[in-house]
Amino acid sequence: MDTLRGLPEATILSEPSDLEPFLRDESHVQGVLPMAVVKPHGPLALRELIRRAKQEGFGLVPRGAGTGKAGGCVPTAQTVVVDFSEWPGDIQVSPQDLCLSAPASAPLREVKAAAEAHGLFYPPDPNSWESCALGGTLATNAGGPNACKYGMTRHWVLSVDALLEDGEIHTFGIHSVKANAGPALGQLLIGSEGILGFIVGATLRLLPKPREFATLLLPVKRWEDLLDLPGRLCGAGYLPSAFEFFDPAVLAELRAHGPEEARRLPGEALAILEFDERGCTSEPFLEGLLALLGPMADGLEIAADERQRKGIWAVRRMTSAFLKERHPKKVSEDIVVPRSRLREFFEGLDHLGLPAVTYGHLGDGNLHVNLLTAGETDPARLEQQLMELFRLAMSLGGTLSGEHGIGLAKRNAFLALSDPAQIRALRAIKQALDPQGIFNPGKVI
Repeated sequence: MDTLRGLPEATILSEPSDLEPFLRDESHVQGVLPMAVVKPHGPLALRELIRRAKQEGFGLVPRGAGTGKAGGCVPTAQTVVVDFSEWPGDIQVSPQDLCLSAPASAPLREVKAAAEAHGLFYPPDPNSWESCALGGTLATNAGGPNACKYGMTRHWVLSVDALLEDGEIHTFGIHSVKANAGPALGQLLIGSEGILGFIVGATLRLLPKPREFATLLLPVKRWEDLLDLPGRLCGAGYLPSAFEFFDPAVLAELRAHGPEEARRLPGEALAILEFDERGCTSEPFLEGLLALLGPMADGLEIAADERQRKGIWAVRRMTSAFLKERHPKKVSEDIVVPRSRLREFFEGLDHLGLPAVTYGHLGDGNLHVNLLTAGETDPARLEQQLMELFRLAMSLGGTLSGEHGIGLAKRNAFLALSDPAQIRALRAIKQALDPQGIFNPGKVI
């Protein structure tokens, strides 16, 4: 490709057969064939890419492992995909500073393993943690079950190294928790999905690794009883490190068509509760928890060892992939409502009559609402169903995305439902940092 001929420190893909795998991520969105895919190996490639993009008028689309669920990394017209999978750098852990530095290309599983090797803990754990890249989790502000207690990715970022429109890599932040010299510009980049600049590395905050886990499988006889439990737990001073759930429809799917271990799952609905604080396996802690649960504790299973703990989590981790395999054209949304309004949300969902099944992170109100028949639904009707879902969540003080981001998949809804002042501010920031619009054009705003 002449536009990229002689690009230094880079591998360039231009054959249509080589470009095809970059048309999709894990969402239902499909992009258009990019002009090329560039795999940069150093800053010279990025500097020259920026120069040529500004000179010749094409856009740059960042990509990590392609596990995103909002179409944020799929190419739009007249763009070059910048695949950071070969970006250089090592994972470096500083136990004294309780932090870790890593390139955007580092697999998240290796980041977490490097911390664990030093007896430390990096909490963010999106469902794709075994296959996603660190850079993607930073760009989308990834969450996961542990967000119930530990928050999102942005809460664990001390500094970021980012490519800006001048073609240079700049560092925002320091390797310490206290940095108050003006607004935290690095935080502006976390969750921005590459529309302001490309994150190429970061320094992450760590914690001492938890030493105890109390992992509970909680079947419930009445689905509605589960909806008040997150608020009751927090109100009583119990903060689980994770609180996952399956509604009756998801549980029915798993029992009818899932793997053998899923077919034996009990209850009308089901929750997984995990605690990781010191003393959570002690008799006083568990007795107090059982007293709070009351009759709901009938049928409760507590993992006796790490093998049983992993067995409980295995079913939760495979749920998304199982539903995708069963319903390849489904649409999965990740709305959020406050814990105190979960019952109202599901009453509203029933009133709307949407053909939805729901699972996910009940402990922080981040619900994965799946429209399994989306592929057979008229596109205009599907768009209407999604807008009804988003409006319901927002009417209860929630939002239309908890961890997947906006990308292309939710852009129209985001623009239609957000406060106009928010959109104006975001566009002003975009114009200031990327005046020629070369960074991930057409996404988010």
